[in-house]
Amino acid sequence: MENTTPSALVLGIGNLLWADEGFGVRAIEELHRRYEFADNVRMMDGGTQGIYLVQYIREVDILIVFDAVDYALPPGTMKLVEGDEVPKFLGARKVSLHQTGFQEVLAMAEMLGDYPDHLLLIGVQPVELEDYGGSLRAEVKAQIEPAIEHALAYLAKHGIASSKRQTPLADHETIASSEMVLNRYEGERPDETSALRTGDARVVNSGAWQGPEDFEAEMQALVNSGQGNS
Repeated sequence: MENTTPSALVLGIGNLLWADEGFGVRAIEELHRRYEFADNVRMMDGGTQGIYLVQYIREVDILIVFDAVDYALPPGTMKLVEGDEVPKFLGARKVSLHQTGFQEVLAMAEMLGDYPDHLLLIGVQPVELEDYGGSLRAEVKAQIEPAIEHALAYLAKHGIASSKRQTPLADHETIASSEMVLNRYEGERPDETSALRTGDARVVNSGAWQGPEDFEAEMQALVNSGQGNS
């Protein structure tokens, strides 16, 4: 008898280093920390991997994506988008380069004939992005719980049950990297007076950083040096 149980990928994408750009990753980390599923469901921190995610997408019937999305809505607003509309929203107003890459991932999966039957984007309008090393703003962090609830409801709608862990996983047991787990990231990062956190302008304009006078020459020197050591 043919197995008709659908397979699913719940994916968080984004960059933790740019404040609210990390929403998708934080959402999938929290989902994994508190819930578990049968083997037909994979939870994944996709970060900014882009094209490297295509094979995982080709393998599933259902794809749920958590991400920070510029919907041109009030900051902190959540919006759900389904099916063919998802690539349009990821590309119309880009928050970062990873969204262009993820558009390409979906297009490639479709071209290869392995596009998910069901696709849901759970996106939140960012409050702040220009804060290198910053964390989620309160309005965006507050949407993690509703985002998880929407994901669970969508999976249940398509016949996939979740199981709430009796005890949430400890930080070292989750899919979060030990260096970037939320508690550590927020608790150990330097404050704004100790480290520049608002982008390249403050670094470049300060005069503390100088680019190479001849980039090509320096790269060639590095290549030659490496060949000499081989």
